[in-house]
Amino acid sequence: MNDDRLLSLIIFLPALGALIVAMCPPKTEGLMRTIAIATSLLTLLLTFLAWDRFDASNPNMQLVVKAPWITAWNVNYQLGLDGISLPLTLLTSLICFVSLLASNSITKAVKGYLVLFLILETGVLGVFLALDFFLFYVFWEVMLLPMYFLIGIWGGPRREYAAIKFFLYTLFGGVLMLIALLMFYFDSGASTYGKTFDLLELARIGQGLDPNFQFTSEVQIIAFILLFIGFAIKVPVFPFHTWLPDAHVEAPTPISMILAGVLLKLGAYGIIRIAFPICPLGAQYAAHALVILGVFSILYGAFAAMAQTDFKRLVAYSSVSHMGYVLLGIAVWKLTESTGETVGRDYWQMGMNGAMFQMIAHGISSPGMFFMVGVIYERVHHRDLNQFGGLMGLMPLYSGLAVGIFFAGLGLPGLCGFIGEVFTVLASWNYSPLYAILAASGVILTAGYILWAVQRVYLGPEYKGPHAEAITPITEREVGIAGLLLALCILLGVYPELLFSQMRPAVNLLVDNLAATKGLIKTAAEITGL
Repeated sequence: MNDDRLLSLIIFLPALGALIVAMCPPKTEGLMRTIAIATSLLTLLLTFLAWDRFDASNPNMQLVVKAPWITAWNVNYQLGLDGISLPLTLLTSLICFVSLLASNSITKAVKGYLVLFLILETGVLGVFLALDFFLFYVFWEVMLLPMYFLIGIWGGPRREYAAIKFFLYTLFGGVLMLIALLMFYFDSGASTYGKTFDLLELARIGQGLDPNFQFTSEVQIIAFILLFIGFAIKVPVFPFHTWLPDAHVEAPTPISMILAGVLLKLGAYGIIRIAFPICPLGAQYAAHALVILGVFSILYGAFAAMAQTDFKRLVAYSSVSHMGYVLLGIAVWKLTESTGETVGRDYWQMGMNGAMFQMIAHGISSPGMFFMVGVIYERVHHRDLNQFGGLMGLMPLYSGLAVGIFFAGLGLPGLCGFIGEVFTVLASWNYSPLYAILAASGVILTAGYILWAVQRVYLGPEYKGPHAEAITPITEREVGIAGLLLALCILLGVYPELLFSQMRPAVNLLVDNLAATKGLIKTAAEITGL
């Protein structure tokens, strides 16, 4: 296959599958499911092909596609892949495939569900592969409507409320992003490139590498704040997180898996790909506030999870805590007070690599946790932690798989959740020992609510709650899904170099480029004085 077509095929194959499903005759649900699963599987295989053709030693963009799209505005159809976007693209295709396998519980309007699901997959893949800011924004908005309908039609009793809340939060963030996009476009007219949406060219302008022009400190700081809020809503970071528990609780299990495994990563990816490279002065200006927000999100999410009695809401708040480590690892950019030079670049590289690893690890363990909650919910039709107990005796295989996946979310050494958290905490020590200690205490709190949930659900006396007679052994399909996710948790836990070898060159290059902007700042007071 020609490399210049591979990324386009990865993005638009799910959309083609959605079109085929839409043309299927009514009452052929089996055929529709087969087409959707086959399309998602083929997309996954194409992503593995991109992984195989990717040169991990090259930190620059690869498999680049660039063609004119809207010439009057200098908008290009521009795609590319590097060590930052490759793991997230593979994660997206994997979790979408697994979530489709978990969609047997969807029996209402199956055609509409599958069409929207595949369109959503196209939107997410497009976000991770787009190198034109305008195209990035288009894909970002494309994924909004499918998720709105997937929650609002196939969700729980309060699905309309949750869907509207999700829509409004995400739309508000998108408007802020659009304002920043227009700022960059019109302000870049004096650059060598002219008015541009090219993310790579905008990054060079922001980092002072264009000989003719550079975004001013004021523009970078204002744009960074707009971008950060827009992306932080998606992460989600406190206090922009309140849509997440409602969306998770009301969404059907497969959509909760997609939401936790993939959609939360879009915000963090936007911060790494767009906000930091284009607005390094804004990132320096806000670094301390971002570190505080990251640490606070870790602790707040853990305490909130500990207070829940709804099994699914507990897992939802755990995502707020775990994604706090991602923000912390990204933001530990320490500058000297006198010259504005980066201190401990190696530690920041460690933090950024840890944040990337944490995104992938959470993208595997969190969908697994939501799936295991969904397995028991489909049998007993409730999620009240106080009415569970003794499932280990009734469903030993299910319980064993569930405990393994929950331990991965806990951060047990040897499982995927441990690596990213340790890297970000170690990196934060260079920034501030106090923040590192607070972040490390989140691991203890996480162990508290995970172990408490395991004790209440799987251990103790035999289950006597509602619909006890409906508890049946886990099916082969459910074993396959849970077993695959647990196997990946173990693989990344014992062999993290599988990911680090792909990510490290691109991540380290990004940190080096950002750290090199020290010459643009005379003193720290010059930044804070704005």
